[in-house]
Amino acid sequence: MPHLNSVFHGVLQHLPWGEFEALVERHAADHGQRGFDSKDHLVAMLFAQFAGAMSLREIETGLHSHVAQLYHLGARPAARSTLADANRYRPSALFSDLFTLMVGRLQRSQRRSLAEATLLVDASVLPLPARSAGWARFSAVACGAKMHVVYDPDADQPIYCAVTAAHVNDITAAQSMPIQAGATYVFDLGYYDYRWWAALHQAGCRIVTRFKSNTPLAVIEQREVATGGGILSDRVGLLPGRQSHSRRNTMREPVREIRVRHAGGKVLRILSNDLDAPAQEIADLYKQRWAIELFFRWVKQTLRIKRFLGSTDNAVRIQIAVALIAFLLLRLAQATQKAVASPLAFARLVRSNLMHRRSVAALLRPPDPPPPLNLAQLALL
Repeated sequence: MPHLNSVFHGVLQHLPWGEFEALVERHAADHGQRGFDSKDHLVAMLFAQFAGAMSLREIETGLHSHVAQLYHLGARPAARSTLADANRYRPSALFSDLFTLMVGRLQRSQRRSLAEATLLVDASVLPLPARSAGWARFSAVACGAKMHVVYDPDADQPIYCAVTAAHVNDITAAQSMPIQAGATYVFDLGYYDYRWWAALHQAGCRIVTRFKSNTPLAVIEQREVATGGGILSDRVGLLPGRQSHSRRNTMREPVREIRVRHAGGKVLRILSNDLDAPAQEIADLYKQRWAIELFFRWVKQTLRIKRFLGSTDNAVRIQIAVALIAFLLLRLAQATQKAVASPLAFARLVRSNLMHRRSVAALLRPPDPPPPLNLAQLALL
């Protein structure tokens, strides 16, 4: 019978192993390591994501039960103490740089320019155990990390991620994000900062967000809107001269206020620096913001990053980076077949067949029956 690699092997073949080895060298990630190199580490953490393993012991047991399949991957199992040490000490930048590299390759393969993209910016809090208090405490009784993401809804993928302690403000993390000149940025009230808006505006970006309820607008133009629709008003004006008593407003260009009645009856004041697009287009762009909420839910529930394998800053960063790498790998593997259209259904099939010897394209096909016994084999029964 022809040899078949596992589904896990089929998914991991989309990793840029050559570039990964270059990153290992750049970060000296294997310096001083004995017997458990960066590839072993990455494979073990991806196994945990795809298999839904919730503890180091579960990862150890799962990997040791599939030594033959790991051999064909060029990887080795590890004891839980070895994996714990790797999560604590191997530089998390190795894995975050691998994620960034894969995003760049995907963008080139899709032949899309981010200057034409709509990018959603948001953050999600991830609860952590009390033993993470040394770096992640944000209240007297709770600890947590925050995942700051820039998400491309048209490509259905994150393009940037940063991890901070949960007490770090969203806008503080956003100010360190790279700005894609010409792109459309959609975000909510957590990023209410005139200085950051001015930086986006100067880069030729379109901004779509919400006004705070107490922010006045010095109206210079009132535009007509269709009666009976969801758009209640469309006005152009200037923001206040100061965002606070100690902060001068650098966003001095005219902005637009579009008042929209939400499906639940609530009226939203949408802000944009685009003075030319139809009001409905601006309103529809703001609606796309919910796609990043769905992304956060999908990652937390499907890739199981609500529970962490380590408590240190480095271990948490590694697990989040690997979860995002796993997300990209699932998208790449799903694109090689046409039988399963739902990303959630495909992820579940990969999980249930992870170490089975079959191709990714044949996940829905029943396994081949065993060959018939010959006469000599029948005589032994």
